Amino acid sequence: MAETLFWTPLLVVLLAGLGDTEAQQTTLHPLVGRVFVHTLDHETFLSLPEHVAVPPAVHITYHAHLQGHPDLPRWLRYTQRSPHHPGFLYGSATPEDRGLQVIEVTAYNRDSFDTTRQRLVLEIGDPEGPLLPYQAEFLVRSHDAEEVLPSTPASRFLSALGGLWEPGELQLLNVTSALDRGGRVPLPIEGRKEGVYIKVGSASPFSTCLKMVASPDSHARCAQGQPPLLSCYDTLAPHFRVDWCNVTLAPDRDFLVDALVTLLVPLLVALLLTLLLAYVMCCRREGRLKRDLATSDIQMVHHCTIHGNTEELRQMAASREVPRPLSTLPMFNVHTGERLPPRVDSAQVPLILDQH
Repeated sequence: MAETLFWTPLLVVLLAGLGDTEAQQTTLHPLVGRVFVHTLDHETFLSLPEHVAVPPAVHITYHAHLQGHPDLPRWLRYTQRSPHHPGFLYGSATPEDRGLQVIEVTAYNRDSFDTTRQRLVLEIGDPEGPLLPYQAEFLVRSHDAEEVLPSTPASRFLSALGGLWEPGELQLLNVTSALDRGGRVPLPIEGRKEGVYIKVGSASPFSTCLKMVASPDSHARCAQGQPPLLSCYDTLAPHFRVDWCNVTLAPDRDFLVDALVTLLVPLLVALLLTLLLAYVMCCRREGRLKRDLATSDIQMVHHCTIHGNTEELRQMAASREVPRPLSTLPMFNVHTGERLPPRVDSAQVPLILDQH
C-alpha cells in the first residue's frame, strides 16, 4: 500500500511532464556503410533526473518520420517490442543518403494521451579508417532485432565471431530483422524468436572455416537436409544460434577487369571495322585511268556521245531563245516545210474510231 502511495504522485509528475512542449533537437553522426542505432528512451522524453527511474507502469509509444515525409528514409527502420520497452531507430546508410536528414520523433503517452516531440538531425558522412572489403552476413535464429541492437549484445557477438575469422578488427555493418527478409512470424511459444540478420565487415580475409561453410559442397548438404561443413569450433554457441546454411560471404571484388572488358571490347571492334572500311574504300580503288584502259573504245565513244547529247539538251532547255523543234509544230509537212493550221482538234479525236 505504501509503495502504491509512493508511485501515485510520481506518475502524476511524469504524465504532466509528457505534454506538448517545444521539440528538442539532437545532432547525430551516422556513417555510410556502418550500422546506426539510436535508442528512444522513456527517460529522454520525460526529462527525468538521473537518480529517478521510470516506473514500469508508464506506457509510451513512438512514431518517427523524415521531416516533410510520412515515412522514414529507406535505409532507416524503427522497432519497439512493447510500450514498456524503449524504441530503436537503426539501419545502415548508403552513399546516396550522404548529407543532412532530419527525423521527427513523437512520443505518445498511452495513459494521459499527452505527446512530446524530438528532432534528430542526422549528418551522414563517410567513415574513417581502412576499407572493409570482406563482409559476411549471419542469420541468428536465437535473437530478435531489438535484442542485438544495444551495444552489449552486439559487442558480445563480434567477440565470439572473432574466433572464426582471421585476426583483425570486426565491425558491425547492418542489422536486419528476419521478418523484413520474408521470414515468418514465430508461434507464440516460449523460446521462439523472429531471427535477425547481422552483417559484419573486416579488412582481414575470411578464414578457411568460413570459406568452407559458404562453399558449394556445404550448400549442397544443406539442400539435402544435412548439416553444413564446419571445420572449426562454433565459438558463437550457445549464446548465439547461427543458421550456418544461411551464411553469405561477400569478398572484395576487383571491378577493374570488368570495366576494361566493358570499355575496350566495343572500342576494339569499332577500330577493326574502321580499318576494314578504310582499306576497302582507299586501298581497293582501281582508279579512273585503269578503268578507262580496261574499257573498250566503242563503249567509251558511246558513253561520250550520250554524255554530249545530254549536255546539249540541258543547254537548250535552259535557254528560252531557242525555237521549238519543227516536229513539235501542228500540221508540219516534212517535204515542203509548209505549216497549216489544224482543221480538226486532234484532242477530240479518239485514238480508236468506232467501226460501223
